Amino acid sequence: MRLRSSYLLLMVILLGRSPHAASQELSQVPPQLTEAEKLAFLDRVIANQKNDEQAMDVYERVERVEVRKNPNEAQPSEVRISRAVPAGTGVDRITLGPDAKPADAAAYRAELEKLERALAWASSSGRAQRDAYEKIAKKQKDRNEILEATRNGFLYTFVSRELRAGRTLIKYRLEPNPAFKATSRPTSIFSKVRAIAWIDEDAGQIARVEVEVVEDISFGLFLGKIYKGSHFMQERYEVAPGVWLASFLQYDYDGRKFFLPVSVHERTFYSDYRRIGAPKEALARIRAELGKSDPATADP
Repeated sequence: MRLRSSYLLLMVILLGRSPHAASQELSQVPPQLTEAEKLAFLDRVIANQKNDEQAMDVYERVERVEVRKNPNEAQPSEVRISRAVPAGTGVDRITLGPDAKPADAAAYRAELEKLERALAWASSSGRAQRDAYEKIAKKQKDRNEILEATRNGFLYTFVSRELRAGRTLIKYRLEPNPAFKATSRPTSIFSKVRAIAWIDEDAGQIARVEVEVVEDISFGLFLGKIYKGSHFMQERYEVAPGVWLASFLQYDYDGRKFFLPVSVHERTFYSDYRRIGAPKEALARIRAELGKSDPATADP
């Protein structure tokens, strides 16, 4: 079972550098900010997160997914490595070998040509493309609404300042705000989770977030459930000036779907970020990679 996108999004969107990065506590003294300054800082963090969400549509990366049967296994039972390329209306994942290089040159080229066709379609104008992009815009609007709701959906308590990799992070504890009135099913989950967030003080960016489910979460018209005790964690770093994207994502959750028990334990490592651009720009880059200098002859 995979989490419905809105629920997994919620877990990683909550106010998330490399795993096990060393940190040093600097101070237990809360930041001396007025209430207005606190709200302005939170607004800045949310605005940055929105920009980072959009950057995911123009940056390719290498993803290494490790699957375990239980969270304490030293070695994963399955490893999947792929090159993930935004393709306008989705993400195209091209399988890589254990060394994160193409294992089969012919198969890799075939996948690139498939990606080329997808980007050519996404670069074109037509009713089908308009409908697809409208659906994407609706999803992005929903994501932004969840982000906006975190401003009032949680109470933020200062824990400490920490120094990590030469940067100062402010550590906050997030507790559900009892006065918050949920306006959607995703925001109704706020009351069922607790979180710890580390925010880069200078950048106003989320560096790490850990989320714990403290009450069972039902979804899919109550046909599925994520059990209390499930954990989610994301770490992020600056991949380009002003752009922070995930370096690591881990989720360990138990639940059920259609009355069948489910246990999922995955770790995803993200690396080799490279700006590939919107579909038209990405199409030119992929065609160049394929050695197709004349776009007209490369059209599907």
